[in-house]
Amino acid sequence: MKQVRVIDSHTGGEPTRTVISGGPELGGGSLAERRERFARDCDQFRSAVVNEPRGSDVFVGALLVEPQDPACAAGVIFFNNVGVLNMCGHGTIGLVVTLAHLGRIQPGEHRIETPVGVVTATLHANGEVSVANVPSYRQAKAVTVDLAGHSKVTGDVAWGGNWFFLVEKHEEPLTLANVERLTNLAWRIRQAVNAQGFPEVDHVELFGPPQAAGAHSRNFVLCPGKAYDRSPCGTGTSAKLACLFADGKLREGEMWRQESIVGSCFDGTVKVVNGEIRPVIRGSAFVNADTTLILNDADPFCWGIR
Repeated sequence: MKQVRVIDSHTGGEPTRTVISGGPELGGGSLAERRERFARDCDQFRSAVVNEPRGSDVFVGALLVEPQDPACAAGVIFFNNVGVLNMCGHGTIGLVVTLAHLGRIQPGEHRIETPVGVVTATLHANGEVSVANVPSYRQAKAVTVDLAGHSKVTGDVAWGGNWFFLVEKHEEPLTLANVERLTNLAWRIRQAVNAQGFPEVDHVELFGPPQAAGAHSRNFVLCPGKAYDRSPCGTGTSAKLACLFADGKLREGEMWRQESIVGSCFDGTVKVVNGEIRPVIRGSAFVNADTTLILNDADPFCWGIR
């Protein structure tokens, strides 16, 4: 039997399970190289940590690893119910709060190494976390796709650490009661966008009017494994900010408050560094479990239900 220590947190309702010890040995090299080794050689471990019966489709895992850059406080590889992720905004906020819970960091600025580059996270005195994300940008504007049994949908393809298709105009209300229809629509949009020559897109983000006071919009984000994001999605909000800035609808330093489908919010701003758009996302996370997973080969579901 193998023991794996994990700390669970949630960021705006979206869970992060951080692997503190007992994870696989991935050797040296860049985080991108180690991410590929993890994806290739450790898929059973990934599934065991986040899938049923220990987890659920909504869990995002964060494997804590040694950073290649000694100036970084930590390195991390994110994964979910179907595979590895490039970056995760809510997961980074959860990771920082977890490191603070462990006493490994104090309030202040900390560099975190991810497979797509180093991000800077600031742990504020009130417990909130700001993440200065990787450079974000729009790759294609106003891409129109045809959906069988549905009117045409137009959106933008954008990068915020993961690839998104962002849709403003659709016919579905953004409510929890409507999650099943939203999931079906977003999944069909993803297939259509991929067929249009954007196979890298694995997240779909639908926008609508906000309900929370002070928010600028509400979103529904469908993740690669067909689970919806309970948080406003850090990388998705980054992609949104990049599009707003490119269209002249958001000025550098101006705050945009993004509300999630469950009503939680991230505050986002944009700063331009060497000509690149660097979104900054601010939110809160809370540690809610510190536990040991037991991986027993005799258990027929040891490696998860998938």
